[in-house]
Amino acid sequence: MNNLNQEITMIAAVEKENGLGLDNKLVWHIPRDLKHFKDLTLGHCIIMGRKTFESLPKALPNRKNIVLSRRKNIAYNDAVVVDSIEKAIEETKNDSKPYIVGGGEIYKLFMNYSTYIELTIIHHKFKSDTFFPKINLKKWEVIKRLDIKKSKKEKYNYSFLTYKKKS
Repeated sequence: MNNLNQEITMIAAVEKENGLGLDNKLVWHIPRDLKHFKDLTLGHCIIMGRKTFESLPKALPNRKNIVLSRRKNIAYNDAVVVDSIEKAIEETKNDSKPYIVGGGEIYKLFMNYSTYIELTIIHHKFKSDTFFPKINLKKWEVIKRLDIKKSKKEKYNYSFLTYKKKS
């Protein structure tokens, strides 16, 4: 918890070696994972880096989109731009459960601020150039896991894991 009594949650989907994507794009399409992301983040603040925001077709609706960037003089009509972790968190002060949605550098920055990690692990290897930080199991524990088997609808085996930071 931070001083605003929030439960900051990082949410990501990774391939089996922690890859997040390639060339600023997801390299898999799993509709159930996209629904899971939407269900969890709807109505909440989402914090992301500039490249992640620019990779989206548009700001994610029904969420406050907050973009963390070192670049000066950038602005978006549908997102708040900030230049520090503290300012990003301040923008979420009215949300008890803001989400960190990427990319790799942003996840690293927020690892110490987060209480939970919602991680989808796709049990398949994809070429990646961006990675989720390694989770230290001395500091984090899995409190929930749901395994999904490959089927006609699901192209890959994958798991939804919820990690909680140990106190």
